[in-house]
Amino acid sequence: MTEKILIYDFGSQYTQLIARRLRELNVYCEIHPYNSEIKPDTHTRGIILSGSPCSVNDVNPPQIDVDSLIKQAPILGICYGAQYMVKASGGVVSKSEHREYGRAKMIQTGVQNALLDGLSHESQVWMSHGDTIGELPADFEVIAKSESIPVAGYERKNCANPVFGIQFHPEVYHSTEGLELLRNFAFDICGCEGSWTPGHFIEENVADIQKQIGPTDRVILGLSGGVDSSVAAALLNQAIGDRLTCIFIDNGLLRKNEFSDVQDSYESMNLNLKAIDASEEFYRKLEGLTDPEDKRKTIGRVFVEVFQREAEKIQDAKWLAQGTIYPDVIESVSVNGPSATIKSHHNVGGLPEKMNLKVIEPLRSLFKDEVRRVGTAIGLPQHLLGRHPFPGPGLGIRILGEVNRNRVELLQEADYIYIQKLRDAGWYDKIWQAGSILLPVNSVGVMGDERTYEQVVALRAVSSTDGMTADWVHLPYELLADISNAIINRVKGINRVVYDISSKPPATIEWE
Repeated sequence: MTEKILIYDFGSQYTQLIARRLRELNVYCEIHPYNSEIKPDTHTRGIILSGSPCSVNDVNPPQIDVDSLIKQAPILGICYGAQYMVKASGGVVSKSEHREYGRAKMIQTGVQNALLDGLSHESQVWMSHGDTIGELPADFEVIAKSESIPVAGYERKNCANPVFGIQFHPEVYHSTEGLELLRNFAFDICGCEGSWTPGHFIEENVADIQKQIGPTDRVILGLSGGVDSSVAAALLNQAIGDRLTCIFIDNGLLRKNEFSDVQDSYESMNLNLKAIDASEEFYRKLEGLTDPEDKRKTIGRVFVEVFQREAEKIQDAKWLAQGTIYPDVIESVSVNGPSATIKSHHNVGGLPEKMNLKVIEPLRSLFKDEVRRVGTAIGLPQHLLGRHPFPGPGLGIRILGEVNRNRVELLQEADYIYIQKLRDAGWYDKIWQAGSILLPVNSVGVMGDERTYEQVVALRAVSSTDGMTADWVHLPYELLADISNAIINRVKGINRVVYDISSKPPATIEWE
């Protein structure tokens, strides 16, 4: 197994970004709740304690056994993590007179230390805290301050391993030398080699799959045509060959022509592929449903039923493979505050509860951009890897309100025009994810000399690196006008097009 850094999450909105920055350095890391049973092992090179929306002075604040951790690996406390280590050692943390949030200037005190080595004497950082470290315990030394607070960073001396705490967030892009600070921690302090590359992951993962599955068991994978399931299928195919059977279910909520296009795409991969058209079954079960979670759960439940029916026809199947990736895992876990559940993901759990199969998730440690890098290294065609993310429930959560065949076909046509226009204009590959949303609203319009009262479509396009945060894309007005005109003129039933300019957070990428 590879070297790793453990990140203990106290609930900060930035915790996932810590992992992303370390992965950029080719350092493998894992996020676990602060109260997780996962403990450091012989492969652990370092430990990071995240920030938190909580205060160390709360009645029952999140707590962790720092003294035990110090004996096992170097530690970096960020914001809450830094304050917690101070208070746990007898120092003083108190409410700030002025809450510090946003850009600030970190100023080094001149004390020589490995964490800030090579950084500018004064550097822009990102602060987000309501408490301030007022008094450090013995053996703690200030290594940085800001214009507002006396302790922006410290080092704890005379410990079994190096211990540092910082009041700011190096993982946020606004901390201009934050990546260099994390590099110092990972390489100079923890001794990591930075050897976690796509090629290394493939070699290690294929070996793990072969060891886990054994020489004769068969595996079933629900293939969606998206990047995650395609890369998972390629890894499994490389590991076990034709003992993998892929099932592709048309739930009636795919993009236009997707059922046939996906089948064509996989011909060159030599996969055992079973394609099932179950669209009518999904439409019947969705009839009358309007609540987003009800729709998600119904789509997931019917998928399980159809998948199970088809899986039972495959003899000697012992394993169920899923294209679960790290954001799915993080967003679907909630433990007393950290990693609050945003929404249900039907590819995280669900199927194992219904089927007598063991689960294998070869991509569960990867972020989306890492999945694409692995897919490139394994030789998948770019037209598969370059596809925008598409939700498991498909258009079912891009149609606000009730879902039926007519509304699906309406949205499919509008979305097809939108995506094709993005491709033609050279914008598709610049965008993380784009899609159309059919709103449960009608608006008045005029076509020719006639009054219309038809539906509204919202267009969504976001930029991101991992899906955890996203910003809306500033498409040219001329392109938006061209897309709007084409949709309104060519899709009967839609007379108005709007553009979504919300970022994540506070909004999510999908509307439901």
